[in-house]
Amino acid sequence: MNAHKASPGPYRSLRAFHREDHHRFFGREEESREVRDLWLAQRVTVLYGASGVGKTSLLQAGVMPLLSSHAADILPLGRVSHGSTFPRAALPSHNPYVLALLMSWTPQTPPNRLAGMSIPAFLRARPAKHDAFGDRLPTLVAIDQVEELFTGGRRQRLHRDWFFGQLAEALRADENLRLLLSIHVDRLMDLLPYEWEFAAADRKSSSDERNPVEIDWERFPLEALSFDGAVAAVQEPLQGTGRVFAEGAAEQVVRDLVKVRTRTSGRQRAQGVEPVQLQVVCEALWRSLPPETIEITLDHVRDHVDTALSEHYDKEIGKIAAERLNGDDRRLRAWLRRTFADRQPVRQSAIRTKEIGRSVIALLVKRHLLRADQRMGEGSYELAYDRLLQPAAPGDPPADPLPARGTPEDFLREAENALREGDLLLAAAFGEEALNRAAAGDLPLRARIESLLGNVAHDHGDLDVAIAHYSSAAMSFETAGAATAVGPLLTAIGRLRLAQGSPAKAVSELRAAMVRAPADLTIQTELAWALWHGGHPEAAVGVLNDVLEREGDNTDALISRGQILAGMGQARAALRDLDRAKPLRWPFAKVAHALAIAQVDSVTQAQQEMVEALAEAAADHDPSIEHGPLLLYAAQVEKLAGKTVSAADLARRAISARAPALPGHLVDHARELVVSAG
Repeated sequence: MNAHKASPGPYRSLRAFHREDHHRFFGREEESREVRDLWLAQRVTVLYGASGVGKTSLLQAGVMPLLSSHAADILPLGRVSHGSTFPRAALPSHNPYVLALLMSWTPQTPPNRLAGMSIPAFLRARPAKHDAFGDRLPTLVAIDQVEELFTGGRRQRLHRDWFFGQLAEALRADENLRLLLSIHVDRLMDLLPYEWEFAAADRKSSSDERNPVEIDWERFPLEALSFDGAVAAVQEPLQGTGRVFAEGAAEQVVRDLVKVRTRTSGRQRAQGVEPVQLQVVCEALWRSLPPETIEITLDHVRDHVDTALSEHYDKEIGKIAAERLNGDDRRLRAWLRRTFADRQPVRQSAIRTKEIGRSVIALLVKRHLLRADQRMGEGSYELAYDRLLQPAAPGDPPADPLPARGTPEDFLREAENALREGDLLLAAAFGEEALNRAAAGDLPLRARIESLLGNVAHDHGDLDVAIAHYSSAAMSFETAGAATAVGPLLTAIGRLRLAQGSPAKAVSELRAAMVRAPADLTIQTELAWALWHGGHPEAAVGVLNDVLEREGDNTDALISRGQILAGMGQARAALRDLDRAKPLRWPFAKVAHALAIAQVDSVTQAQQEMVEALAEAAADHDPSIEHGPLLLYAAQVEKLAGKTVSAADLARRAISARAPALPGHLVDHARELVVSAG
């Protein structure tokens, strides 16, 4: 077999460059050095650019290889979203952005051990690194694709605020910490409200309060590849492949790419090349060459750019239509023609989304078919390639959403990526295909796939389906002898049984989980809640006492015990636990704290805390789904304040609440509050 066909090509197409690819990452040497220098020198650096301009590749293959472990303590590139086969339903309450970041920094640690940890606590727990002279090395933290923080509704905003608050706290605690945020240019303005967080952190970290340090918030724009940089990115990866470009051939490829960029924009713009288009074109060129080719000539590259891009974008339109529009790529093309008829950027406010939906537009940007643009004073979109406006060829069949080839592991990886992006339908499709292709005897792989499908069902709210997938995964791991992997799955099933209102079944599953993972204290904490919901608060406190005897600063156990003790009327003990666990982030913990305060006669403060917690709870959840125990505790605060009518109203809501439902042993107490109002 020819060596060029047997080995992978030197170009990356749509795949980001990784650190191990630095030897074939060309054209960004100057930008790599500048970003490295900023990152080392500034407290906060923001790298921004258009989708597909190569921010992730620059960080991984350009900047990080320039940093020596002897000069800096460098954490792996962070993300704020994750797709994982670990059973999500096994996780206690957590900030999803913080958890995703910690998982990217320490991928070998089980997520349930990270769920209750904050960013500052994680960084404090890492051993400090010093240079040869004993001086502390700077700690370099980079978070990629920060734009993912700015999607979703009110609940996501609360988590986002908390996330940035933790970053600010970490900066305040460690003057050697250097933070780099990489973000899509279309979301750059969304960062502005958080600048004060970092400014405050910088001032508070100054040792001289009379001359506080000014915030050194630096921004670095990453633009399209320059002409010379693009030529290097075309030519240099061929080193060691046995092939070379003839004189002028690589330059011709770049000239044609510049023409595409200028032509597509509909107006003259700065010379430059889109890195995504360059990689797509070069990979297609590599695949098209006859095996015996040694020199790539002008004849090889003539008319190649438009042909390669047309084929690429045709495939991408087909994929998106198959994934979101039942294969109707004509509908998608017609929308593109109507929206971008004059090939000019279109304001987002003028975009008609009803025909294809906002999620499809977001996918068009993510897959680099549209560019998000800020040059018109407000968000706008423009085409990445003008030939996208051509209609589909007559007789073309609808696209298949799944590739014809691929290993089960490939499909599982794609399912994880889709889950990371919140595309549950696509994650399920890839997961089912992975399961269909997995060998019957490969039990660990089948278990991981089943667990991921359980995560998809859990995120979709299909609890019975999630339980079925988690049960299949647990059985496969058990048969394969992987007992430690069974514990989290049984924990997930137990938590879901509790959510279904079956505390006895939950207790059974959680006790079985403890047998498989006796050192996992998160399972015991979940068992305590199952016992409490089942009407055994004393037994629940006993389990939590055992957890805290083994790990006295276990925040989750402290909060859980404090919440339960507050409901039992043991106010001072509850306050000791809850105060030790501060800051309290979850509304139920805050209402429990308010109830404990009210029980020791600080009613005014208790009411204020309770009202704030109720407002947070309303913002954090669908208003049609309410938290029964939280509402009952709030009703008790109002009762102690002498507001019997308000207490009765809260108690009525507690009785009808379903997320979670009020435990049976507390329903009578809620009814008494209703009756007491007359």
